[in-house]
Amino acid sequence: MEQIKSLIRPNILKLVPYSSARSEFKEKSEIFLDANENPYQNEFNRYPDPLQIKLKEKIADWRGVSLDHLVLGNGSDEIIDLIIRVFCNPSKDSIVTFNPSYGMYKVCADINDVEVRTFNLDEDFKFKKTDLYRFFEKSDKVLFICNPNNPTGNGVKLEDIIDISKNFEGIIAIDEAYIDFSDQPSALNLLKDIPQLIVLQTLSKAVGLAGLRIGLGWMQPELAAIFNHVKPPYNISSLSQTQAINRLSDLNQISQEIKSISEQRAYLKSKLLQCEYIDKVYPSDANFLLVKCGNADRLYQYFIKNGIVVRNRSSQFGCEQCLRITVGTPEENQKLIDLLPDFDFRS
Repeated sequence: MEQIKSLIRPNILKLVPYSSARSEFKEKSEIFLDANENPYQNEFNRYPDPLQIKLKEKIADWRGVSLDHLVLGNGSDEIIDLIIRVFCNPSKDSIVTFNPSYGMYKVCADINDVEVRTFNLDEDFKFKKTDLYRFFEKSDKVLFICNPNNPTGNGVKLEDIIDISKNFEGIIAIDEAYIDFSDQPSALNLLKDIPQLIVLQTLSKAVGLAGLRIGLGWMQPELAAIFNHVKPPYNISSLSQTQAINRLSDLNQISQEIKSISEQRAYLKSKLLQCEYIDKVYPSDANFLLVKCGNADRLYQYFIKNGIVVRNRSSQFGCEQCLRITVGTPEENQKLIDLLPDFDFRS
């Protein structure tokens, strides 16, 4: 932990966190006169559990990792922001991201006045480790790896993450928002061996709770305690905690949905590749496909005109003329597929 402490901003180590009586008092009580709440009972007149213990127990049991490794955020974006705030000194330190990748790493860094250094992926959205190691600088405090990557859909092997950890002295944040759609194992398996590892996950994708905004940050328990000092005290609402617990009580349903999405991903890819104007469908370990076509702007507008919203990624590095298409239900996918033959790509 001493190696990790050396990476944390000194003012964060000295931080005296906001403390509520609910987080300090663990005994059973019937009357709460500590938080200036409206005392008249309804479902939401009390503040939520600031440490989300019941929800964490459910998530820890699901993932098979002790709950003292877990921090919950208002979406993974809050965890990303916390990572930058905990480790990066404004106007001094930097983060490293791949290009192309998830845009919120840069947004959060820009908000915190932290430099973003981007390492460009090759035409297959891969990287050579030796080139990456030469790219690193002393100011780099955090390396963000989206795995599987957004918007490209491909992943990084665990052995590569292990090798990177031996060649990068800062925090390695593995963003596994789409890991449940991949055949690759989770980097959670590496937590015990790599002290500087943080694994980001979410309930928004495979679990289907995007509207609740619950992100997961897995890390060493001592580091989790510091993150809990920095985060807002009541960042996950009572309603979100209750609904998430209910959803995670039916893991069989979640597994069935993941299986359907994976099968539909293969089916959608096969149908797209039958189109003359589709140049390439990139390999994907996520719940979306990155599709290179002759005229992405026109195809995007064609889908919009017919009531289907996809994501135009043509402006991102390496994604010229590319659309990102999320895998929907079988019915939704079929509606998109039925539109493909009528697209006039020659005009």
